[in-house]
Amino acid sequence: MTEKKSPPPAADLPAVRRARRSKGGYTLRDVAKLAGVAPITASRALNTPSAVSPAVLERVREAVERIGYVPNMLAGGLASKRSRLVAAVIPTITGSIFLEMVQSLTQTLADSGYQLMLGQTGYENSREDALLETIIGRRPDGVVLTGIMRSGHARKRLINSGIPIVETWDMTSTPIDMLVGFSHEKMGVEVAQFLHARGRRRVAMISANDERAIRRNKAFAETALALGMAPPGATEVPSFIVPAPTSMISGRTGLRSLIAQYPDIDAIFCSSDLVALGVMIEAGVLGMAIPDRLAVIGLGDLDMSRDFHPALTTVRIDGTRIGSIAGRFIIDRAEERPVETYVQDIGFSIVERGTT
Repeated sequence: MTEKKSPPPAADLPAVRRARRSKGGYTLRDVAKLAGVAPITASRALNTPSAVSPAVLERVREAVERIGYVPNMLAGGLASKRSRLVAAVIPTITGSIFLEMVQSLTQTLADSGYQLMLGQTGYENSREDALLETIIGRRPDGVVLTGIMRSGHARKRLINSGIPIVETWDMTSTPIDMLVGFSHEKMGVEVAQFLHARGRRRVAMISANDERAIRRNKAFAETALALGMAPPGATEVPSFIVPAPTSMISGRTGLRSLIAQYPDIDAIFCSSDLVALGVMIEAGVLGMAIPDRLAVIGLGDLDMSRDFHPALTTVRIDGTRIGSIAGRFIIDRAEERPVETYVQDIGFSIVERGTT
């Protein structure tokens, strides 16, 4: 009877180049050492599982899972060279809120001879995990993520890959590697305070249901309640939540629903400028004057927002700066130059126009 060998305990994991500031990552040799087999056997287990015994296959797969190894899809002779390719992962290309960042990132990389590969995930973690698995296997010189990586599986893969990672459009005390963004919680607080300072006392929200919006909404609602901006006796701020990505129809439908339930609403915070523009259109249909009867504030500062009448008050995010900083982070790390500040909070600004 053949005795089954188990991978060694965590304390015996192979010592490899794990520093986040290096280009190192776990290799096939590390998998083989952990599984107690030869590298060629580990390779066969991963590429032609039928060529090895079930016991060996199980040990190799356990080792892969333990250390988060992702096979390098590049030829062995190219693995140590720069690909001059950077991958960016965004939720959607249908909305223009991320395009400013993408354009700036593309230009910053191109100026130094790097090319951008763009991936769209939607707002589902499962799709993001699958896309990142493919990206990591091709060993780009860097990966730019939209938002903070919440998936434990993908986070482990990214950390163990050794690839420079930049998370954007959010803020956390525990980034994977590098980070450039802003606090959605702080945004929610400041928008509520802004509306309160302008005399609004019955606020509501129309918002997407993605993770960043949920945190922003919670901060907005808590601040509004503390300031007495909810209906009498209410324990929560009225809201209308729609699937991401949002649209003008989301705003029109949301306003109709909210006004039917809470006719004294005097201000609405929208999770995008498109939603806010939909609210403005529907307010016109309902005969609600803006801003006298209803104040509206969006998020994103789209070009069209300043051309509406009245012009839309919105929260401005400097996507150009996000893209530029993220690009420089990746280039400096790929070319082994020091990055002095790994986390940059660029903040945001409330651009006041006619709707408030």
